[in-house]
Amino acid sequence: MNLFSGRRDAERNGATMTAPVIGVLALQGDVREHVAALAAAGADARPVRRPAELDAVDGLVIPGGESTTMSKLADIFEMREPIDKRIADGMPVYGSCAGLIMLATEVLDGRPDQRGFAGIDMTVRRNAFGRQVDSFEAPVTVVGVPGEPFHAVFIRAPWVERVGAGVEVIGVVSDGPAADRIVAVRQGNLLATSFHPELTGDLRVHAYFVDLVRAAS
Repeated sequence: MNLFSGRRDAERNGATMTAPVIGVLALQGDVREHVAALAAAGADARPVRRPAELDAVDGLVIPGGESTTMSKLADIFEMREPIDKRIADGMPVYGSCAGLIMLATEVLDGRPDQRGFAGIDMTVRRNAFGRQVDSFEAPVTVVGVPGEPFHAVFIRAPWVERVGAGVEVIGVVSDGPAADRIVAVRQGNLLATSFHPELTGDLRVHAYFVDLVRAAS
């Protein structure tokens, strides 16, 4: 499946749909890939590095990358407080891999000085599936994403060890040594996955988030 095979028709029932403006936090990580996938899924997608750019978006993606580096850069670029405030105000946010770590209220095996945005009531373990050489792919059924199981790519990925009462588990690994590990969650307008949908060419997770942002707007 190529990147644009999942592009949605911009018109439904004769009415033109407005493309929600979705930013990708462009401090470090898979920024370009997420921008391309979001655009193909029907969003007005753009990188976001500064508070003024954050003010202009309806939703935000925190990409895969290195969570400790993102934590430091969020402070350097003065993005921490603006993102915290937008999350508190209900802005939809999707975090993939390192983005999942950044959205967690508790991180195991993280650096002592590492701070995220603490939006989702969950405990995650960094690099839980192993090192770079232990990266793997597995089918994951994601609740709310129609069709066959999602072909998920895990790269130095975290997993979720605990979720709070308000968190919905929407994806687990279905088989293999990591069977039943939680790898996708949602809490209100916040969505997170351990895997990297931006690397697969399958736009269904991005389309799910675009619809979430559109509904919230």
